[in-house]
Amino acid sequence: MHKPLALTLAATLVLAGCGGWKDSRVNPTNWFGRSAPAEATVPEGTNPLLPQESNARGIFAKKPPEDKSVLISQVTGLQIERTASGAIIHASGVAARQGAFDVELRKAEATEDGVLAYDFRVVYPEEATLKGSEFSRTLHAARTLSNQDLEAIRLVRVNGAENARESRRR
Repeated sequence: MHKPLALTLAATLVLAGCGGWKDSRVNPTNWFGRSAPAEATVPEGTNPLLPQESNARGIFAKKPPEDKSVLISQVTGLQIERTASGAIIHASGVAARQGAFDVELRKAEATEDGVLAYDFRVVYPEEATLKGSEFSRTLHAARTLSNQDLEAIRLVRVNGAENARESRRR
């Protein structure tokens, strides 16, 4: 019983003699200097938490998947429903053959002022499929828009491979 007490007292005396620990280079809190205020060099209107380059990827990131989508054969319907927070765009189309999937209304790249254009895109299976009836090839897609998105928009257009549908604001 006397040995643990003696070791504890000896350790206490040794540690009491280490008064220079605070200023020692062994102390991890002294490895860096004191902090100083720095000026932020972030331009206005940017979020510093988001990366500047949109194509920046980590070393373990997978390659982005290849886009296999194509324009739908025909756009058969376009309807815009007003909501309290904006609008919903409903589009219907007929695919060239059965089995189309991954239906999407993707914003068109080249647009004019006051025109909001979307491409009605689908992905077809790699293997051959039957053409089938028009009813079995009909697909529907929708997209929501906020009131801010609709402020300067006078015309909404949905593009297909063979045609396009438009709806004007009243």
